[in-house]
Amino acid sequence: MAAPDPQQAADPAAVKRHPALFRAIRKRRNPRLRRTDITVTDDAAVKRAVKAASLGNAMEWFDFGIYSYLAVTIGHVFFPSGNDTTQLLSSFATFAVAFLVRPLGGMFFGPMGDKVGRKKVLALTMILMAVGTFAIGLIPSHDTIGVWAAVLLIFFRMLQGFSTGGEYGGASTFIAEYAPDKRRGFFGSFLEFGTLAGYVGAAGLVTALYALLNDAQMEAWGWRIPFLVAGPLGLVGLYLRLKLDETPAFQKLEGGTAHASEAADGVEATAKGDLAKIFRQYWPTLILCICLVGAYNITDYMLLSYMPTYLSDELGYSETHGLLILLAVMVFLMTIIAQIGKLSDRFGRKPLLMTGMLGFLFLSLPAFLLIRVDGILPITIGMLMLGLSLVCMLGTMSAALPALFPTNVRYGSLSVGYNLSASIFGGTTPLVITALISWTGSNLMPAYYAMAAALIGVIAVACMKETAQQPLIGSPPSVETDEEAAELVQAQAPEPKF
Repeated sequence: MAAPDPQQAADPAAVKRHPALFRAIRKRRNPRLRRTDITVTDDAAVKRAVKAASLGNAMEWFDFGIYSYLAVTIGHVFFPSGNDTTQLLSSFATFAVAFLVRPLGGMFFGPMGDKVGRKKVLALTMILMAVGTFAIGLIPSHDTIGVWAAVLLIFFRMLQGFSTGGEYGGASTFIAEYAPDKRRGFFGSFLEFGTLAGYVGAAGLVTALYALLNDAQMEAWGWRIPFLVAGPLGLVGLYLRLKLDETPAFQKLEGGTAHASEAADGVEATAKGDLAKIFRQYWPTLILCICLVGAYNITDYMLLSYMPTYLSDELGYSETHGLLILLAVMVFLMTIIAQIGKLSDRFGRKPLLMTGMLGFLFLSLPAFLLIRVDGILPITIGMLMLGLSLVCMLGTMSAALPALFPTNVRYGSLSVGYNLSASIFGGTTPLVITALISWTGSNLMPAYYAMAAALIGVIAVACMKETAQQPLIGSPPSVETDEEAAELVQAQAPEPKF
């Protein structure tokens, strides 16, 4: 926030008597930028950072996607109760367990990322995620070791959740701090391109397995294959992340290798990752972040994770039927998500986010009424209606959320806010919807749940500030060329007096 103008706060008569004094006060409170304060981005470095962060995000959602899409089979393998609904609820409860520990991961990794740097922590979360997912593929079934199978499944799901607590906040911070201010939405959209790519990879692999294997083979060994694939993927992601340099914004802090000059207006100069400070000083922004992420995650998990189960378990379609339709919808969203990011750079984050929230508020019920109609075309149209609403948020949120917090607490604050919300609202979405349908007998409960989430999201978007094309809080401006930097400096030069 800019300092108040001393001329407005002081007695007008005093300003008139001492104009030179008040000019000096204004200059000290709002110093002009020097050329050395402005970050000129390296296009190749930005693209490497985007690639490494997006691949890690793709792996995260590949891991979570395969669990969602194999929920019915996993229920049979680890929770053999004889009742299909009970098995599914048990499977989704284990899915939700990973989200219960995500806030702990966010509180652990987030402040660490503000202290030691984004790169090191993102490498560590990648290792833990790969280990947790790979290990799930090795767990013996309930028939082999009894209840210990479920115990081990829950343990490794919790390891996944703990590592994921530092993933999204760090990856979105990493891209946001590398990207130039005027293209942060475009580059940030590739993080969610990774989200869709992870889901597409998971859905494609699971669909192929269901098509090639029968139920007995899937339950015996087929379900393990997607989890075992995560090991090599994790090594590739780790290699890419270790090759990166630290973000320019973090290097401007005391914990980095460079220092901003005191003329850079509003630039932070410490790297304290203090949880108490985050909750004490930034709680209003944390609440805003939790509301935004809650609305976004409920709609995201409802469509990308839960929908195949809804089509198979509630509407009676085969597992491959729902997965193939969702796969087509997600591939389409991947082709347009970068354009959504560009639109958010041009028109602002708020208009795009509001479009997505209003889409879910008004289109969820018509979409689910279409999905309940028998036939591929109405189901596809209904899912496309939801998908187009979701992509407005997917292509914008990864640029909007990091801009809520200053650089010195960005990783920690975003990790805490994002994961608290994901824990309470996101990971519980399949479980809550399945339970609501069971209790009410209504197959339209997913629509009502998404509408309630979207209403909260509309209020949150209305309360947030526009951040498109502006420097991140606590960081100097970031531009693409030396010419842009020179123009910024020139724009602050005093006009000549004749």
